[in-house]
Formats: sequence, C-alpha cells, structure tokens
Amino acid sequence: MSDGHAHGHDGHRHERHGHPPGDAHPPRDEQPHSPTRTSLRHRLAHLLRPHSHETADRLDPALESSARGMRALWVSLLVLGVTALAQAVVVAVSGSVALLGDTVHNAADALTAVPLGIAFVLGRRAATRRFTYGYGRAEDLAGLAIVLTIAASAVFAGWTAAARLLDPEPVQHIPVVAVAALIGFAGNEWVARYRIRVGRAIGSAALVADGLHARTDGFTSLAVLVSAGGAALGWQWADPVVGLAITAAIVLVLRDAAREVFRRVMDAVDPALVDRAERALRDVAGVREVGELRLRWIGHRLRAEVAVVVDGEATVRQAHAIAVDAEHALLHAVPRLTAALVHADPAPVTGEQDPHQVLAHHMTA
Repeated sequence: MSDGHAHGHDGHRHERHGHPPGDAHPPRDEQPHSPTRTSLRHRLAHLLRPHSHETADRLDPALESSARGMRALWVSLLVLGVTALAQAVVVAVSGSVALLGDTVHNAADALTAVPLGIAFVLGRRAATRRFTYGYGRAEDLAGLAIVLTIAASAVFAGWTAAARLLDPEPVQHIPVVAVAALIGFAGNEWVARYRIRVGRAIGSAALVADGLHARTDGFTSLAVLVSAGGAALGWQWADPVVGLAITAAIVLVLRDAAREVFRRVMDAVDPALVDRAERALRDVAGVREVGELRLRWIGHRLRAEVAVVVDGEATVRQAHAIAVDAEHALLHAVPRLTAALVHADPAPVTGEQDPHQVLAHHMTA
C-alpha cells in the first residue's frame, strides 16, 4: 500500500495548462465513472475547445483574477471616499461626535484598499529562487492587517460610546445627521456586497474580509441613525447605548473575518474540494487508488499535491501519462486550481517491502 509521499522520482509537476478559474467543463462527480469514456472525453474536449499550454497563456487567468481584485479595490475606494467626504461636510456643520466616528470608520475602511492593492500587485510577480511559490501569500498578510483594522474599529467605537455615555452631548441638525447616516450605510453596504462577491469569485479571503469590514461600518452608520432618532426625542443616552450595541455587532463580524483569514493562513480548504478532487482522480484511467491528497491556497489560487497508485508493471512513460491525465482531471474539476504535483506509486505486491520504508526515519518528529 502506498504511503502517499510526493517525492520527485516519479512525481511530475505540470504548470503549463491554461485553464481559467471555474472552467466551464462539467464537474467530474456528475460524469459517468468510466476510465475509457473519461479519456475519450478529454480528447474530444481538446479537439472541440483547444487550450494553450504556453506559460504566458497559463498566467492569464491568474492575472485576470488579480485585475478583478484591483478593480474592486479602486471602485470601492472611490465610493467610500465620496461617502466619507460627504459625511465630513455634515460633521463640520453639525458637530456630531457619533457621525465623526462613523466618518473615521469609513475613511479607515477605504484605506484598507492600500494593503490589499499592494498584495494583488505583489501576487502578479513571478516566482523566484527565494520565493519559489511566488508572492501570493501577501494576500494573507493583507487579510491579517484588515482583521487588525476591524479590531481597532471595534475598540474605537466602544471607547467613543462609553465616553458619550459618561458625558452626554446634544446633537445639532438632527435631520441632516440622519441623512448622512443613511448615505454612510448605503455606501458601505454597496461596497461590502461588491467586495465580498468579487472576493469569493476569485478566492481572495482578504478581499472578503475587507468586505465584511465595510459592512461593520455600515452598522455603525445605522447606529448614528438610531441615535439621531433618540436625540430627536430628547434621549441623550440613546446615542451611547446604541453605539455599545453596534460595537458588539462589530465584534461578531470581526470573529467571522478573523476565522476566515486564520483558516487561510493555516492552509485550510473546503473539505468538499478534497472530495471532488478525489472523485476526479478515481475516474482517471490507470489510477487504482488515491493516496495522500493535499490542497493549499496561495493567495487566491490553489495548488495540489497528490499520490496515486498505478500498475506496478507500468513503464515510466505509462506512469507519466497517467500522472498527466490525473493532473488534467484535477485542473478541470477543482475551481481556481493552477498547479498540481502528481506522484505515481506502484501497486503493492505481496511480500514486497514498501519502497518508501527508507524514508521512514525522516518522518518521525
């Protein structure tokens, strides 16, 4: 039985395939489980819809996903910048401390586009001999920075609300403050939906976290609206109490964003992707079993390492062909997968020593 170690003597890394994210081929788990029909289906797919194996073409989907991320950042930066500017004008007129806090939140949220923008630019750089996997991890670092920004926003909101509770202040020009609060909520919610949608489409946990951050600022804007209503009724305590409630909501959003970014940093993937990859591999002609399978995110792109069991009497060329077919199946079956390292293990023979036994002492802690 193969122990699934992906060492290089039979492993093959093929990164020249140009499959875009979310390739339009039907999922492997929805296709008949016939090795012969699978092989024919791949050949027909090449004939009917040829795709390039050149390095430049392989990079196009990755660059396109980064371009979508950059576009989402700049558009949301513009919207939040205009929102914060409009609110700043009302702050100058009304002197509302609550609206001032909301304006600061919006400005801070707009500025989170900076670390993400840097991360997307770095992610486009080619791998080097020092950074052999490229610079995609910069997105995870940007995600951590965004989580810290959300945490700082929660602290600031809580501190402001507590100070207002201890020293209530009247709010002037309440109708104007209410309108500014609605503008703040609308701007933040639009940006939140846009960032989250694009982030999930390109697989960027950092961009999703940034969208959640924008949503927290939208909640803060609603708090300003509710507090303005309380102030109109003469309830000066309404502003700080609602502010504390919104602080609790920000903490909940912070928890979700932190969990998503933490999972990405720890190389967590959706188990459904692993199941889907295993099903695709078992459909490949010549694959008897699937050994160790690993998936990991590097930025908003996936990489895979897998060991497959093949006929022990297969020639090197035959084993290589099976490895190429296995990688091809993975690229079609797993969205946003850009590279796979496939290691072919010979099927075990009764009484034969495990060929990986010589490596056992390297595996001990």
